[in-house]
Amino acid sequence: MLDRVRACLRRYGLGSQQALTTVLVALTLLASAGIVWARPWVPPSTFILIELLGAFLLRMRGMVVLCAAIAVQFVAIPLAGLGEFTPGTFLLQGIAIAALLSFAAHRERLGLQGAPGELMIVDLRDRLAAHGVVPPLPDGWRVETALRSAHREAFSGDFVVTATRSAGSVLEIALVDVSGKGQDAGVRSLQLSGALAGLIGQLPAPDFLPAANAYLLAQDWEEGFATAVHVSLILATGEYTVASAGHLPPVQLHAGSGLVGLVPAGGGPALGVLAGAAFPPVTGRLDRGDTLLLYTDGLVETPGGDLDLGIDRLRGVVEGVLSTGRGDADDVIARVGAGEGDDRALVLLRRG
Repeated sequence: MLDRVRACLRRYGLGSQQALTTVLVALTLLASAGIVWARPWVPPSTFILIELLGAFLLRMRGMVVLCAAIAVQFVAIPLAGLGEFTPGTFLLQGIAIAALLSFAAHRERLGLQGAPGELMIVDLRDRLAAHGVVPPLPDGWRVETALRSAHREAFSGDFVVTATRSAGSVLEIALVDVSGKGQDAGVRSLQLSGALAGLIGQLPAPDFLPAANAYLLAQDWEEGFATAVHVSLILATGEYTVASAGHLPPVQLHAGSGLVGLVPAGGGPALGVLAGAAFPPVTGRLDRGDTLLLYTDGLVETPGGDLDLGIDRLRGVVEGVLSTGRGDADDVIARVGAGEGDDRALVLLRRG
C-alpha cells in the first residue's frame, strides 16, 4: 500500500516534499487572486482547505512554509488595498494555523510524516492485530477475541499474542494491558507486541513472563509497565497453566455444574516494575463445554466503583450469555456495558 501511494505521487511529479510544498503554495496564490477578484466565489476560508491538505501531505518544514505563505498573503491583501477581512476571519485563520502546526509537530515527534506516514501506522496497527491471530486448532477447540479501544480510537493498549508449540499440541495465549489508553498506549503496544510475539511459543511456558518483564525493564519507558496473563493449554487433555503479571484473575465457566468461578492466578507484579520478579503458575482443566475467559480491567472497572463488583457483574453476564453455548465474546462485552473511557479486551477459550 505504501509503495502504491509513493508511486502515485511520483507519477504526477510530486514525489518530493519540495514539489508538494511548491504546488500548495501556488494554490494559495490562486486562492488570493480569487479572493481579490472573485470574492463571492472564493471566500477567505479557502486557505483553511489548503492548510488541511498540507497537514495530510507535508512534513513539518513544508507546513511551516505553507502557513507562512498564507499568513503573508492574509496580511498583504488588506495592506495593498485589495480587500478587507473581518477581525473574526483573522482570528479563525490564526487558530487554524496554530492548530495545524501543532498537529504537524505531534506527527513529526511520532515519525508520521505526510500521507505515507498515516498508511505506515495503519500497517503497523494491522500487524498488531496479526500477532493475535490464533493458529488452526483441533476439532472441538475455539478461541474468540474482542478488543475495543477507548473512545473508539484507532489504537488500543490491550493486545493478544498467540502461538502453538510441541508440533501444535500446546496452545499459548497472552493477553496484555499496557499502561495508559488509546493512541499513547497503542504506540507502546506496537513495540511490545512485536517482542512478545517473538517470545511466545519459543520459550518454555514458565520463562515467558520473566522474559517479557526483562524486555520491558530494558525499554526504560516513562509509563513502562503492563499487566499480562499467560495461558499454556494442552489441547489433547484440556489441562492448562495460568501465570499472571499483575493481571485480573481469569474466569472459568464449568459446563457440567453451570458454575462460573475465578481461577486464583495470584502471580507476580506487573511487567516492567521489578527486576527478577517471579510469576508462579496455577493449573486447571477445561472439560468439554467449558470456557476460560481472559479480560482486561477496562471491562470490569468503573471510576470510583468496586473492582470486585465489576468482576461479579462479568461472571453474571457469562452465566447468562455463554452457558447456553450460543453467545460469543462480542455478546459478553455488549452485555457487560462497560464505558468507553478505557480499552477493553476479552479472550474466550472454548472446548466443545
